[in-house]
Amino acid sequence: MIDEINQARLQARKAMELLYEHNCTVIEYVKVKDPISKITSPKEIPVLENQPCKLSFSTSKSTQQTESANEITQVIKLFIAPEIEIKEGSKLVINHNGKVSEYKNSGVPSIFPTHQEIVLELFKGWS
Repeated sequence: MIDEINQARLQARKAMELLYEHNCTVIEYVKVKDPISKITSPKEIPVLENQPCKLSFSTSKSTQQTESANEITQVIKLFIAPEIEIKEGSKLVINHNGKVSEYKNSGVPSIFPTHQEIVLELFKGWS
């Protein structure tokens, strides 16, 4: 029975990955020591490049009522392989539909046997 479940999960993962029509580069902002000057300074370091993925966009109404109208927000979600580790606050450069956009990981991913889902927000600079 366990083998059948694992086989079904593997097939579901392969089907999910057929939808990965985008690719992503993950960049971390880390302190790097220059070997010559011995000065440590923060730098953008790519930790993963051209990883297949899928972006999903949806809109939702805010539960907070303002004086003028309900606020509508866009939810951007990244679908990517479950074993990929993307640290919170990382910069993600995603090539989708011929366009390159920069996002940041805005929280803890939801990890499933077939994929993981990470809610993103537009990258506005390093915190």
